Amino acid sequence: MPETIPVDSVGLVSPQTIHIDSPLTLDCGRVLPSYDLTYESYGELNENASNAILICHALSGDHHAAGYHSADDKKPGWWDSAIGPGKAIDSNHFYIVCINNLGSCKGSTGPTSINPETGKTYGPDFPIVTVEDWVRSQMVLADKLNIQQWAAVVGGSLGAMQAMQWAISLPDRLKHVLIIASAPKLSAQNIAFNEVARTAIKSDPNFHDGYYADHHTLPRHGLGLARMLGHITYLSDQGMKEKFGRELRNGINYGYDVEFQVESYLRYQSSNFVERFDANTYLLMTKALDYFDPAQRFNDDLVATVSKIQARSLVISFTSDWRFSPERSQEIVDALLTAGKDVSYAEIESQLGHDAFLMPIPRYIEIMSSYLQGVLEECKT
Repeated sequence: MPETIPVDSVGLVSPQTIHIDSPLTLDCGRVLPSYDLTYESYGELNENASNAILICHALSGDHHAAGYHSADDKKPGWWDSAIGPGKAIDSNHFYIVCINNLGSCKGSTGPTSINPETGKTYGPDFPIVTVEDWVRSQMVLADKLNIQQWAAVVGGSLGAMQAMQWAISLPDRLKHVLIIASAPKLSAQNIAFNEVARTAIKSDPNFHDGYYADHHTLPRHGLGLARMLGHITYLSDQGMKEKFGRELRNGINYGYDVEFQVESYLRYQSSNFVERFDANTYLLMTKALDYFDPAQRFNDDLVATVSKIQARSLVISFTSDWRFSPERSQEIVDALLTAGKDVSYAEIESQLGHDAFLMPIPRYIEIMSSYLQGVLEECKT
């Protein structure tokens, strides 16, 4: 952590875990009789509970969206650039909640949790969950926090899919929805990327059909390859060119060891990721991405799907994001407009690819801040 905490940081924060005793019926047909949800909150809930904002995290994210867990932290939460005093999502005025998704490996019940029926970790026996399942579990936590209506639900990438599902499934439980760097469903190409990543994990000899915990090992190689593949898709060609070019580390060695800076970067991302994330969770999260298709319940009619939405919408895309291109965001916007909904749209110039939604790009932060200022004014009335 910095020697002094920045004045615009939420500071030291502690995650909280709540145990839910009521059963949750999942889309796959299985039932979780009980489960834990881990979350963090920043700011204070006002008297009439009208200033709460829900942050939904993406594939490898978690509940730690802002601030620091300890004085030894080298980095703050994953969206610290946007959350804090005076920032776009202002903790001086909003009560901000970020929930670790069910099925994760960061505190909420998931594959690394103990299965009460066996006394061992769930591993691959943990049920497949969907974006709708996450929304249902998040609603349960909202009820526990006495939040009957979110001022806004905000997310990027897979988090934006959750935000969109909130607006569709529970239209009266939120006033605004911010859908950032997302799509109404995955393209075939995106599903293909996810399948290659899953195949890399399952092909690792240490995977043991997902029961690697029983063998006291980890499929590091396969998970690392999956992360490398994913990371490439989160960046843009221009962004990689500007960051790495074809720069060599120590000249040409005419071998297969790491020579280019981009190779070194990917190896680092891979080795770092495998020590902090679970392979079964990665499989589960990518499947949730693949299955997301809210229009499927409405005969593939996206206009009919978003017709249920009551919230005002802000949709944001980034020019160099080829995994969730601006055209996919425009599909959402066009459907909302056709359905007669109140929607604002911004396409942000950026060379940072899909990862741009995590970055403090001035125009992006300005638009989000301006929009949420309007949300804040509503909370005061």
